[in-house]
Amino acid sequence: MRNGWDDRDRNREHGGLAMGVLLIVLGVLILADEQFHIDWGRYGWPMFVIVPGVALLVLGLAVPSEGGLGMAIPGAIVLTVGLILAFQDSTGTYASWSYAWALVAPGSVGVSLFLYGLLHRRLDLLDAGLRTAAVGLGLFVGFGLFFENVIGIDEGGSTTVMRDAMPFLAVALGVIIVVLNILPRPHRSSDRPSPSDTWRNDSGSVPPAPQGPAGS
Repeated sequence: MRNGWDDRDRNREHGGLAMGVLLIVLGVLILADEQFHIDWGRYGWPMFVIVPGVALLVLGLAVPSEGGLGMAIPGAIVLTVGLILAFQDSTGTYASWSYAWALVAPGSVGVSLFLYGLLHRRLDLLDAGLRTAAVGLGLFVGFGLFFENVIGIDEGGSTTVMRDAMPFLAVALGVIIVVLNILPRPHRSSDRPSPSDTWRNDSGSVPPAPQGPAGS
């Protein structure tokens, strides 16, 4: 019974924290608009996409139940779309949508799973998030090299920032992959999880401590 009350208290704390952060962000934006008369519609229109994405992501990450992923994943997708739009608007690289979609899905989905698993100590989501985010990054770099450096999709564009950056991104990603495969992986002395381990498995619960024989 005590565990039930502890879970409720923890849920309230997470929900209150998320609401507080959201109110702070909204307050700062409103104060900035009033003090500096910022024309968000003209100079910062991607903010209308970024701010709702941040709100959904923060609220989703603060919910410890599985329902939090229902807000965190869409929030990460909306936030990533807003950030890509902001970058494209400032550089004029709208043709990059031909491969930037990989950062939205599966890239941002993997990031939201990783963050949720990290905050709520879910090893299954942590591993799935890393793998999904890595697939998204790999697709982004691979298709980016093809569209930008092989066929020159934006040859007539006003900027070559993505064409110049893609080879460096490919080299950096390749180095990371090689290093991760070369480094020795830690070996576990036992496959049995420790009773004091606070990281949860797929069922979302900590394995109970082994019980001794009756009457001992």
